[in-house]
Amino acid sequence: MQKLVFVLQLRDDMGREEALRYWREAHGPIACKLPGLKKYVQDHATAALEGDLQFGGVAELWFDSREALESALASPEWRATLADVPNFAVLERSWGALVDEVAVV
Repeated sequence: MQKLVFVLQLRDDMGREEALRYWREAHGPIACKLPGLKKYVQDHATAALEGDLQFGGVAELWFDSREALESALASPEWRATLADVPNFAVLERSWGALVDEVAVV
């Protein structure tokens, strides 16, 4: 299983709830069209443990294999997904990574 994770910075010119609603209700269905996508989770940040909250949330996307992930990243659906991100988040202040999920408990 391959997992792709994105930490997203929400737009400063949108209200937080408005941006999160857009991410959930408009962007979510776009991302769900990615070929080979097995699971998609949006983790909406609610509070920082200390200080101010520094990000809007985390997106987690699972694919069966590296090949399935690479195929999704080359697809028109991926381009559409990326093109929609500026409607609620700032790509230049967000980041993503391919991760190995290690269950400890």
